[in-house]
Amino acid sequence: MCDLEIFSVILLYIEKEMNMFDENEAVPNTFEVLKSFFPHLRKIGRIYPDVIISKEKTGVSFALGVPTVKREDHSYLKQTLTSLTSRMTQEEAQDSVVIVSVADSNEDYLKSVVDMITKKFKRQLKSGSLEVISIPQFFYPDMLYVKHSPEDSQTFESWRTKQVLDFCFLMLYAQPKAMYYLQLEDDIIAKTMYFTKITDFVHSITSNNWFYIEFSVLGFIGKLFKSEDLSDFVRFFLMFYKDKPVDLLLGDIFQVKMCHPGETPEKCAERNRQIRIQYKPSLFQHVGIQSSFPGREQYLKDIYY
Repeated sequence: MCDLEIFSVILLYIEKEMNMFDENEAVPNTFEVLKSFFPHLRKIGRIYPDVIISKEKTGVSFALGVPTVKREDHSYLKQTLTSLTSRMTQEEAQDSVVIVSVADSNEDYLKSVVDMITKKFKRQLKSGSLEVISIPQFFYPDMLYVKHSPEDSQTFESWRTKQVLDFCFLMLYAQPKAMYYLQLEDDIIAKTMYFTKITDFVHSITSNNWFYIEFSVLGFIGKLFKSEDLSDFVRFFLMFYKDKPVDLLLGDIFQVKMCHPGETPEKCAERNRQIRIQYKPSLFQHVGIQSSFPGREQYLKDIYY
């Protein structure tokens, strides 16, 4: 049996076991905001993920977003998902959904992710606590398809720009599902009882005016948002996605929304400490060495983990 036939069998199995949306089914309208920023999407009737393996789970407390793309010769995704799912209690799994978002045009990679997850995480798929989506290629603007040499700085800029858009798409998909959204990546591990610690910490906060909570100091890993705020974050990211990485845009949106004209930098810094909350020790560690950017290795570690 050829690879394409094997993939078709996998998808047929999933279609029987799961609810798979197609373009004629009801998909949350949160994606409509994208048309305000990308004129090419205004010709699209309904924006929806290409592939959805889902029990359509909603009404939970936490959605955990895990975007993934192909790396040159290594994947950390199985390790990441094993860490996330095995360190939840049954009750916590019932009150959450982990969303894997395949943000890669490589069909072989999509096939490998679907194959791995359907084999290794059957229980989570059947319970609805794990979902898989694939971002449609029509979502991305044409500028990302311009070919550059690997050494060209523009290649890195395109990679960084696409990463911001990948985060935005996943945030919009997750928004209607849960009260809170936790941003993760596909090359991390979680501490034992991480979910219990997150839940207890959120419930211990007496004020509801926090901006976001950091459960890791690295990049965009471990950032917890209120789902009701995600639209504001996404709109801001989409306005400046060509200019900066998403973690730096987080600082910018704070300055725009929370620092009042005329107030002293000290006053703004104090408010920063109050509403951009950092939890220590960190609950997530970055383990990926091979970057998703071709030819690059990274050895970043969270010193507070």
